[in-house]
Amino acid sequence: MSVSQHPIALRLERQVGEGTQLLATVMGLPLIDGIFPALVLAGVLSSPLGIIEVGLLVFGGSATLAVVLAEMEGTRREQVVSVLVVGVLLMLVAAAEAAIAPTIESALEMATFKRFAALVILAIAAKTASATVGEYLPSPSVIVGLGLVASLDPSGFQFALIADPMDVLRGVAAAGAGVAFALGAAVFAPWLRGNVDIDRFRFGSAVALGVLPLTILEIIQTDVPIALAVLAVTSLLALDPEGAVDPTEAPGGDPAVADGGGVPENEGTVAVDDERSDDDPRVDTDDEGGSTDPSVGSDRAPWL
Repeated sequence: MSVSQHPIALRLERQVGEGTQLLATVMGLPLIDGIFPALVLAGVLSSPLGIIEVGLLVFGGSATLAVVLAEMEGTRREQVVSVLVVGVLLMLVAAAEAAIAPTIESALEMATFKRFAALVILAIAAKTASATVGEYLPSPSVIVGLGLVASLDPSGFQFALIADPMDVLRGVAAAGAGVAFALGAAVFAPWLRGNVDIDRFRFGSAVALGVLPLTILEIIQTDVPIALAVLAVTSLLALDPEGAVDPTEAPGGDPAVADGGGVPENEGTVAVDDERSDDDPRVDTDDEGGSTDPSVGSDRAPWL
């Protein structure tokens, strides 16, 4: 990738390709791996701040930012349209998974499942921070599957599709927050490419993800959204006004234009000596450097 060697995005790029398809895979991965239903069941979306945290850190985050800045092609308008198309599908699937969450919850022992939900977020944070560490960790889907088996309690199972419509609205809102993040990245992509260090943002977002499980397990009981605070500080530290990307390496960039408009400083002003050719037969210089051709300089004013 031209902007960031993001481990998750690079792995998916080799599997699904580039552009819109890669963006859809990166943003839809929490729905495919079961991460999003796990967070719904863990009660993370019970507050507006929790909805924003899931949207920005799970659906958005550094992988989404890296894909938008490095792999999305076309004009700004085309990129925005692509993000919107992906976003609509994302919110529809999120609504469906949030709707069946109560049915799944009725068959689980939630105290146990919450621990696995926190563990899967820690695994994603580690994979985001380092591809090397991620190779030794199980995939999120494996962790979620183990959590379902360990917390299974069939005695309380009951079919309760959309027991609370607010769960569906919260799920759509969380996905919508991630889509809004991707839209912002697409709109401000030209500025972000030159002023944001993506790898620095990646490590910071990994730290923010690592903090989120502490609130899920209620190890930290506070009304302050710590994960969002870490993400905000990360965003500030990731700013690189000197330019995270060399403009001469930008797609379609012209090194001459980037260096100063592409116009040489002395264009249009050529020295008199440069206009004369050494092969010009009219010019014959003697040993002292003077011209012996009487035609040279004959049109000069007599006082020169």
